[in-house]
Amino acid sequence: MTHDGGPRLVAPTATLHDAWRAAHEEWGPGLHEDGFGLGADDDVSDRAGFATWLAALERDPGQLWWILDGAAVAGGIALRADDHPMAGRHGHVGYGIRPSFRGRGLATWALGQVLAEARSQRRESVRVVCARDNVASARVAEHHGGRLEAPDDGRVRRYVIDLAGR
Repeated sequence: MTHDGGPRLVAPTATLHDAWRAAHEEWGPGLHEDGFGLGADDDVSDRAGFATWLAALERDPGQLWWILDGAAVAGGIALRADDHPMAGRHGHVGYGIRPSFRGRGLATWALGQVLAEARSQRRESVRVVCARDNVASARVAEHHGGRLEAPDDGRVRRYVIDLAGR
C-alpha cells in the first residue's frame, strides 16, 4: 500500500534487512514490537535467522506490513483473522512505531490503511488492544472510531472499530 510520496506499507522482505535491523535495535531487548510478528523464540540475530523468521511470516495466517517512512522501517502493523491464534488476546490489528518515529501520525495513517483493507475483506468490525497506559495507541484507535470495551484484566484497553457504514 502506498501513499503519494509519504509513508507506505510493504510486505516484510529480506531486501530491507538493514532497515529492519535498525528499527529492531532501537526497540532494544525485551520491548514489545507489535505488528512485526516477532515472537520470543524467533532468533533474528543474523541473516540466516532473519530469513527463517521471514519464511515463517509467510506461513502466518494473518497479514503483516512494515511501515516505511522514506527508506526507514518506522514500525509494523498486522491484520489478523478472527481465528488467528493471537486475535483473541491481542486483537485483530496490532501495530508498533519505533521510538524515534513516534508522534508523526504514522500509526494513525497505517491503521487507516489497514482498516480499508479489512473493509475490502468485508469485515464488519475489528478489535484493537493496547496497554492501559499507552495513551498514544488509545488515541489512534479512538481517531478511527474505536469504541472502548471493558478491560479484561485492568492492564489493557480493548477497542472495537465498526467498519460497516464507515
